[in-house]
Amino acid sequence: MTADHYAALGLAANASLADIKKAFRQKASFYHPDRNDAPDAAQRFQAVQKAYEVLSDDTARQAYDDNRRRNLLDDPLHTAQEIWQAYSTRILTTTTP
Repeated sequence: MTADHYAALGLAANASLADIKKAFRQKASFYHPDRNDAPDAAQRFQAVQKAYEVLSDDTARQAYDDNRRRNLLDDPLHTAQEIWQAYSTRILTTTTP
């Protein structure tokens, strides 16, 4: 499964660069392994870093968005499963104390 960079930052696909930067700072601070002792903190921190790397670069973001659109058209069932999994994971992790 490919990473959903927008989900890693908690953003919609139409997010502005300012939104991306703000979300990155918040998520990176929260998941930084020195501040968060959760077992998956380092992995989530790396996902946030990679998401920012891709989404903050206009060329990389355009390629990523084009690939997302192509995947949706090529395999909609798989894409729907990925979207649902990312959504349910985000809901479960934000509602769990």
